[in-house]
Amino acid sequence: MERIYLDHAATTPLHPVVIKEMMAVMESQYGNPSSIHSFGREARQILDETRQELADSIGAKPNNIILTSGGTEADNFAVIGYAETNRKKGKHIITTQVEHHAVLHSCQELEKRGFDVTYLPVDGEGLVKPEAIQDALREDTILVSVMFGNNEVGTIQPIAEIGQFLSSHQAAFHTDAVQAYGILRLNVDELKVDLLSVSAHKINGPKGLGFLYIRDGIALSPRSFGGDQERKRRAGTENVPAIAGFREAARIASEGLEEKQGIYQNFKIILIESLKKNEISFEVNGSLAKGLPHVLNLSFPGTNVEAMLVNLDLAGIAVSSGSACTAGSIDPSHVLVAMFGKDSERLKNSIRFSFGLNNTAEQIEKAAAETARIIKRLTRRQV
Repeated sequence: MERIYLDHAATTPLHPVVIKEMMAVMESQYGNPSSIHSFGREARQILDETRQELADSIGAKPNNIILTSGGTEADNFAVIGYAETNRKKGKHIITTQVEHHAVLHSCQELEKRGFDVTYLPVDGEGLVKPEAIQDALREDTILVSVMFGNNEVGTIQPIAEIGQFLSSHQAAFHTDAVQAYGILRLNVDELKVDLLSVSAHKINGPKGLGFLYIRDGIALSPRSFGGDQERKRRAGTENVPAIAGFREAARIASEGLEEKQGIYQNFKIILIESLKKNEISFEVNGSLAKGLPHVLNLSFPGTNVEAMLVNLDLAGIAVSSGSACTAGSIDPSHVLVAMFGKDSERLKNSIRFSFGLNNTAEQIEKAAAETARIIKRLTRRQV
């Protein structure tokens, strides 16, 4: 049985070139980047080259890039680190109800420390209205955090528009770009963001690595203490092989970016048209016009998400009910709750398909046909 992986928004397979590079570094570059001898200098060169290429990929400078253990740490560092450092300017933070839990839980932690957080609602497509952010701004607002592309439904927020009007306010602007990086072309100056989070394992790089972009003049209190790594902002000996792999993954993602967008958009069309051909009833959660090209979240009336996931897995098809970070949770998707309300049937019947490396049009067609077969069987059983 062919296994088809359609859960790339959760994590991605390592690219063969990334594996080759990491293996080569593990075999030969074992020096500590902080050491001054030749072994250390060779390892330091890998760090410096990676930082430069990561900075180039978003239109930044190398000293703006802080390597982290992933998107969660980058989000935590941005939200908590900025708030704690700048609490004298105010204690008000604005975010949305559909953020990744790395941001939401950071905000909830800050509330325990005396900060006031406004969680803005979204519309039925998962979009936050820029004017809602403007209306929520106060003199004591110090941080606004809005994710670039949603990890569950793919909705792309109007980041550049938000960044434009925030440029005249004291509040720093953070965006979680974990799902967008490597899929969409990003430029921090055009977007006018002050902080931007990225994770390597979403772009066919290694797990346990990411980065936080920090604009010049933005001060953050460190989250870890020890050595002077990462310009004294993140202590700990760097994972050089993973960093080398991240560099390769970012390079590959950047070179084929526009081509990937077209391929993934075509996959959406294939899947949707196949379901229609099989007379399957469904609704799109999010927006086809304003969504990430690789994420498609569909609601199938009359089905149960748990039964669907089990049956698709038995058929060799890996999909998801939403965020991988809440897998196994009995709680409904907070994103779908924000979009449709806590009583909506979509909370119980929605599936996320997400595309990536090694997927083919034939796989998408097969997955769609198998999805249709399972839905017909499950709904017939309920009649």
